[in-house]
Order: sequence, then C-alpha cells, then structure tokens
Amino acid sequence: MEPERECRVLSIQSHVVRGYVGNKAATFPLQVLGFEVDTVNSVQFSNHTGYAHWKGQVLNSDELHELYEGLKLNKVNRYDYVLTGYTRDTSFLAMVVDIVQELKQQNSNLVYVCDPVMGDKWNGEGSMYVPKDLLPVYRDKVVPVADIITPNQFEAELLTGRKIHTEKEALEVMDMLHAMGPETVVITSSDLQAPLGNDYLIALGSHRKTKADGTKMTQRIRVESPKVDAVFVGTGDLFAAMLLAWTHKHPNNLKVACEKTVSAMQHVLQRTIKSAKVQAGEGNKPNSAQLELRMVQSKKDIENPEIIVKATVL
Repeated sequence: MEPERECRVLSIQSHVVRGYVGNKAATFPLQVLGFEVDTVNSVQFSNHTGYAHWKGQVLNSDELHELYEGLKLNKVNRYDYVLTGYTRDTSFLAMVVDIVQELKQQNSNLVYVCDPVMGDKWNGEGSMYVPKDLLPVYRDKVVPVADIITPNQFEAELLTGRKIHTEKEALEVMDMLHAMGPETVVITSSDLQAPLGNDYLIALGSHRKTKADGTKMTQRIRVESPKVDAVFVGTGDLFAAMLLAWTHKHPNNLKVACEKTVSAMQHVLQRTIKSAKVQAGEGNKPNSAQLELRMVQSKKDIENPEIIVKATVL
C-alpha cells in the first residue's frame, strides 16, 4: 500500500492527569489509527469531575489565542481536522470558531468535528450541565461552521428547539441540523424504543452530500447497541474521535464508519466493565477510578474492531 498523506488533527479538549476524558480519550485512538494529533488542553485537571475531588487549571480564550498565534508564526497551522468537545466558557467557544474559520481559509477541505456537549437526559428529564448561554453560541456560531456533529438526543433537541418522540421526528431534527451547516449528523444516544428491545440503545446517523450535478443525497442509518449498566465518563469523547477516524477512512459510507465506531466502543466498554467489577469485588459498585476506560488494553480493538454491532439503512 502506498503511504497515506499525513493527516493532522487539532484537538481542543480537556486534559486530565489521571484517566481518560477529553484529549486523553481522543488522542490515543487517533494516533493508533494513524493520525497526527496536536492537542490544546482547554483545562488541566487532576482527574474528571465525577470523582469526589478534583484540582487544576482552566485555559482562557486569550491563552488559547496565544497558543494558536505561536503555531501561526511558525507557519504550522495547516490542519485536516479540528475536533472539539466539552467547553464551559462562551468566549473560549467563540475563539474556537475564529480559529476554525481561519484554518478553513488555510485549507478549504478542513473538516470540523464538533461534539456540542451541553447536557443529557436522566430518567427522561433533560438538563444542561454547562451554562445556558452556551446554547446560542453553539446554535448560531459553532454548528454553522461544523462539518460533523455528534449531539445526543437532548442536545439535538436544544439546537433545533424541537422535541423528539419518534424516529421520524429524529430524522426531521437531523434534517434541520443539516440545514444549519453540518453534512454529517450522528445522534449518539436517544431514549427512542429500539426494535431489538429495551436492552438496546438507539443511535441515528445522517450523511448529506451534494453530488457533482448539484443534487443532494442523504444516507440515513440506525444503530442499536447493547446497553451497558454503568456510568462511564469520556465515552462521548472517544466516540467523536473514532467517528472522525472512520469517516475519514470511509468518506461516503456512514454505515461502515458507524459500525466500526460503535463496535470498537462496545469492545472498550465491555472490557472496562468486566475489569471494574473484578477490581470492585463481588457485590460492590465500581467507583470512578475503577470505571476509567480501558484504553491502552483495547488498542487492538480500536485499531481493527471486530464488527459486533450492525447498522440498518433507513
């Protein structure tokens, strides 16, 4: 095989000393899959905030700008991808948008993969875990410059102002999101009823591309994956990174890209829960430290996932 041209990702996400969230969850899989990854750490914490204690520093928008200026002065600010996740600060997010727009001027083929992290549903009730003023920034500034977005159901509802009760409504919401800018939308989790039953979680994907003759074509898929009974942290970050990699390797086949992403995800989660239960001991609930993703141990699964989850073309 001829060597692929170097593919470089700028990943602007959280960093933790211990564990796997943000850049720690995204960098290893991307490197294993052959990408050069340049990381800007939007925070540096001792560990993720699900633990009883955490300490650390937060990068502000001026500091982000300063780091980017350094790259620019050395003329090493050409990227193929930008990847972003959890952010708590509106000015930081606005600066990310400025950087993405400038990078797109450098390279018109740049793909921006954005996980618009804002909140989630618990027992059917949605709530935001970032400040409310981030929503208009995501909706009006970030999503319009994004190419691939990975909201959960609640975040997709927030961005469009529409509630999802059925698969048909979910597809309509994804069309609304396409209309806002991104040509690939993956709703990473939902509370929709899975055809396979209650033990399965539904994710939906939609890829809209404009053909040479100007006509638009949309591929839509549904993925049902087994629910894993535990609260993991960093799964969304891992998902977005692997989706970036697999959509790069299968640019016009969202079905295969999602099958590989979700299958690898399952391998990692199954390994993690198995190991956590052993560490916790019979009858004990695993704690945050024990539930850290088994990333390094899953290297082979990330690199070449056995397809254990199939997608259905809708």
